[in-house]
Amino acid sequence: MAEHSVIIEFHNVGAFVKVSAIDSESLVEVSIVGDPAAGEAALERAVMRKLEYVLAKRKPAPAPGARARPGLLA
Repeated sequence: MAEHSVIIEFHNVGAFVKVSAIDSESLVEVSIVGDPAAGEAALERAVMRKLEYVLAKRKPAPAPGARARPGLLA
């Protein structure tokens, strides 16, 4: 995630805050809804964890039969 930037937006929605994170490279967007009393830092950490999870899930799976650690003999 350190290789490219992430845009984070906070929107108050009634008694809650919606926090969105958009990866600038892949344009993947995720959102969470949280309690404003949790603070921006905690909400930002939560939305970043969700973005990292979604990006990891979107990585292509290794080809069948491919070694997990190429170059090493089992």
